[in-house]
Formats: sequence, structure tokens, C-alpha cells
Amino acid sequence: MSEACGCGSDERSEDEHEPERLWEVSELRAAAVAGVVLAAGYILGWSGGAHAVEIGLYALALAIGAWTFVPSTLRRLTKGKIGVGTLMTIAAVGAVILGEVGEAAMLAFLFSISEGLEEYSLARTRRGLRALLSLVPDEATILRDGTETTIPPAELRVGDRMLVRPGERVATDGTITSGRTALDVSAITGESVPVEAGPGDEVFAGSINGTGVLEVEVTSSAADNSLARIVAIVEAEQSRKGEAQRLADRIAKPLVPAIMVAAVLIAAIGSVLGDPLVWIERALVVLVAASPCALAISVPVTVVAAIGAASKLGVLVKGGAALEALGAVRTIALDKTGTLTANKPTVIDVATTNGANRDQVLDVAAALEARSEHPLAAAILAAIDGRVRPAEDVDAVTGAGLTGLRDGRRLRLGRPGWLDPGSLAEQVAAMQAAGATAVLVEDDDTLIGAIAVRDELRPEAAQVVEHLRRGGYQVAMLTGDNQATAHALAKQVGIDTVHADLRPEDKAVLIGQLRQHSSTAMVGDGVNDAPALATADLGIAMGAMGTDVAIETADVALMGEDLRHLTQALAHARRARRIMLQNVGLSLGLITVLIPLALTGVLGLAAVVAVHELAEIVVIANGVRAGRTKTLVSTGPQLAAAPAAASTIG
Repeated sequence: MSEACGCGSDERSEDEHEPERLWEVSELRAAAVAGVVLAAGYILGWSGGAHAVEIGLYALALAIGAWTFVPSTLRRLTKGKIGVGTLMTIAAVGAVILGEVGEAAMLAFLFSISEGLEEYSLARTRRGLRALLSLVPDEATILRDGTETTIPPAELRVGDRMLVRPGERVATDGTITSGRTALDVSAITGESVPVEAGPGDEVFAGSINGTGVLEVEVTSSAADNSLARIVAIVEAEQSRKGEAQRLADRIAKPLVPAIMVAAVLIAAIGSVLGDPLVWIERALVVLVAASPCALAISVPVTVVAAIGAASKLGVLVKGGAALEALGAVRTIALDKTGTLTANKPTVIDVATTNGANRDQVLDVAAALEARSEHPLAAAILAAIDGRVRPAEDVDAVTGAGLTGLRDGRRLRLGRPGWLDPGSLAEQVAAMQAAGATAVLVEDDDTLIGAIAVRDELRPEAAQVVEHLRRGGYQVAMLTGDNQATAHALAKQVGIDTVHADLRPEDKAVLIGQLRQHSSTAMVGDGVNDAPALATADLGIAMGAMGTDVAIETADVALMGEDLRHLTQALAHARRARRIMLQNVGLSLGLITVLIPLALTGVLGLAAVVAVHELAEIVVIANGVRAGRTKTLVSTGPQLAAAPAAASTIG
């Protein structure tokens, strides 16, 4: 909970159960019970029942609701910290002193709902860290005195030699001492195509080994490896967000002490100049008049309505702070792989030589890949029209390529360097400059072609970027891919600001720099994006393609694969934030009017309470408007429908 709030439950211990459903939040359960008891009191009062029983029900409802914020408010007061909870506590006490126990119970009931919704939002974020731990294998195999020994990753020490078999995850960071492979490092660097690695190359915790057996010298303990650093960054940034002031808190920070001082001065000065009882009562009425009843309920109502509507757009928004931040961001940082691109490598070009044609080159390549589990196999096989005649005796040359036989002819496929590009050297260089992975194909020891495989942009990506720029957003690309790939795709999509070759820590640092200039949102899909998602003012995860940790670490998740939902989400949040600010303005305006009327005795406590209740109805009705929206009109590659859909929200 925010310190400025001065309310809500204290931070939970690591072992305490995190609520996963609304009814598991203790504040919301207390609010539900308080609401039932309060309603019973109102019904009894309207039906002319025993007054003592009615007051007893109000007092019980007040006690239950106040339990959610008064104890922590008092604890924070001992530390000199005040906020909305402080004012709500004083207002409730003042209402009781003036005999309006029902009004005090209503204040406690409404505020306990607000606190429960906030706790639920924060709990969802805290649970996200657990997803990171699944990337570390339960066991690691090490070589000691020539003997293989299996130990927990926590027991690994710098200098140990790990044995990593094909398909296994690397338990901690290290350097390859023997073996070659194609490493899937997408979880760490965001690299869309597996990286060839051999002796002397670094490997990171959570990377997935390809086809070769590796010996890796451990360079960092499990407590200090790349994944551990990601966790540390996420924890630190989530703590920063957890303590950040909410909208009501930012208003309450100057308002609460001012009201308290004003009430004391009213009682003191009035007692000197007039009847002490009259002015003490007026001071208490001023406190009730200044209580942010409408403010306390209007923001949560707007948030709940807007978040529910956002889900219809395929957007998961985690709480009011996230909604407000989504409506306030001015800079959008986009990850490349899985966000701007589809994270599905495809064949984009085929170069031929020595009389071969495109179909022949793809046929030979597919004959080898049909017997392979190489990461590029799916892309090459998908480019084939018709059935594939697999090669025989296919052998994987680790870190180089494939060999095999078909119809007595020797077939080979592999990377430049292992195979000589010969006359295709310029075309291969052009493929690589365009950000593609190039593989050469030989038929009976004769070079016949080269195939370029690349992770292509989402069809709507360029138009989404243009829409963002027209909307006044600054757009940047952050990626772990190489410079050539990043700049080639950035040029296609229309992004001028590009940062490539980034580790997760680098992304987090860059986001921190962007935040110094304007409110910044990071849009990503993988574990490698988690620190940047947490560091940004707002983290947005591409949910359909993203890992659990990206979705949990982020404040907002786009659950579908259509990037246009990003522009809709931004438009929806802007409108919801306007409604939120309208309610805040109305609440503060009401307080501004009521205070002098209460001070001069024009309005008594009953009238002040009645005005507050009317205002609550108005702000609730206004907040419900944030739930009006329309879904995306088209899911095709054209963006034309997106601005129209966004403009019709509400």
C-alpha cells in the first residue's frame, strides 16, 4: 500500500498467502460484511424499528469497515505519515461525536472497498515473480574428478564445470569450454533466431541448449546470475510502484494536513471569540464536509468500469494506478521480437546459382530439415509447396549444419563459413545486412543456392507505429537482436530511435533514461523484457505470445496477437482518466463549497451528509461511463478501423 495513503493492510510477508481471487482479499470480505450490516441498519431505520438496534448495527458496520484502514493509519501516524486514511478516520470519528454513526459507517464501508481493490491489484503483481523461477532447472549436472554429479543449482560454485545436454536449460551463467550448439536465448536476450555458440562463448541462465552436448564453466552463482539480476530489478521496481502515490493520495498529501489545521484553528479561534461548544461542533462539521467520500468511491468505480470494458478490447489492466498511467504515457518503447514481429521465422528470400531454381533449392533444404529438429526447419518446410522427399542418413554437424543422402547424391545445408558461399557471397551479405539468417545449400557437392530466414513484422506494425506518432507519442525500439536486424526492421516499421544488442539490464537502464523526459510505457513479450516492463512507468505485455512472467510483471497485458489493441487501449485509458479527473474535480469542488458553508453555520451536519450522498450518486454514475466501449472492428492488416474504433469508445 502507498505510504501516502495512510491506510490499508501492512505489507505481507513472503510466506503469507497472496490473494488470487477477489473474495480472498480480506479488505473486500470485510467490506462485504460491513455492507450487509449497514444495509440492515438502514432497512431497520426506514421500517421504524428499534433505534438502539439500528445504531448498534451502524456501529458494528463501522467497526468492521474501519478495521481495514484505521489500525494501519494509526501505525503510520506514529511515523509521521498521513493520507486519505487519516482524513477518513478523523471524519468518521467526527461523525460519531456528532451522532451520525450511520454516516461514519458509510465512510468506512466505501473506503474499505477502495482498499480491497488496491490490495488485489498489488497482489497480482507480486505473484509475477514466481514465474521467473520456473526458468531455472531443478537440477544441474557437474563434472568432478571425471564423474558426473547431479546437484541443485543453488549449490553451483564459480569454476564448476556443468554438463548441459540437448534440450536442457542452463542452470546458471557460464562460458562454454567444449561443444557447439544452437542456443535458444530468447528468454534472456530476445534474439528471435537461435544463436550458434561454441568454446569461449557466454551462456546465460535459462537458455535452452540445442543439439550439442556442452561443457560450461560456471562464472556466477545461482544467486547472482542473469535471472537473479532480473528478479532483483523487478522486485526493486515493483517496490517503487507499490509505494508510489495513487491519485487520491497525491491530492490528500497537502489536503489532509490543511483540513486538520483548519479544523483546529476553527475550534480554537471560535472558542476564544464565541461559544466553544458551537465552534467545536462547527469544526467537526467542517471535518465531515471535507471528508473525501465521493473521491474515495469515485476513483475505484471508474477503475472497475474501465478495466471491465478494457477486457472486451482484449486488454488486461491491473488496477487503478495502471489505468491512470496508461492514460498518461507519452513515450512508447517497443520490443522487437514477439511485439513488432510475429516471433515466427519465415523464408524471405532464396538466391540460386549453377543453374538451380528456387524450388530445387528449397527441395534440397527441406529434404535435410525433414529429418532435423533444427529451429529453422519449420520455416523452410513451411516454404515448400507439395510433399517433401526426406534425405537418408541425415547427420547434424553441431554449430554448422546438416548432411545427408538422397538418390545417391550428397546433400549439405549450413551456415556461411562451414560452406563456401562462392558466387553467392554478395547475396548472402545482403541477406545478413537485411537482418536475416542465411543458410547455404549444396547438391552433390555443388552450391545451388542460399536461403534467408527472418522473423517478419506483424502486418499491422507499421500502421500502428504511424498511428502512435500521429497521436503525439514518441516511439522507440528496444531489442536484444543485432544492429543489422534491428535497424532493417525499424526502417520498415517507421521507427527512428533504435537500441539494439541489449541485455535485460540494458533495457531497464534505457527505460530509466526515457522516463526522465516523459511518462514511458514499455511493450514487450518475454522474460528478457521483465526488468524494462517493471522499470517503466507502465509495462505492457503482448500476452498471446508472451511468457507468464511478462504478463505478470507488466501492468497491462494485450491478450491477443493484434497490435492494434495497443492503440485502442491507450485511447480507452485516456478517456477513463478524463472521467477519473472529472470525478476528482467534482469531489474537490464539492469540498470547496461545503467547507465555507459549514464554517458559517449555513449547513448543519444533516445537510452536509445529504449533499455528500447526492455527490456520491453523481460521481458513481459518471464513473460507470468508463465502462462504455466498442471492440475492434477488423482483425486484418489494415489499421483504418482502429482510429475509428478508438474514437467511438464511450
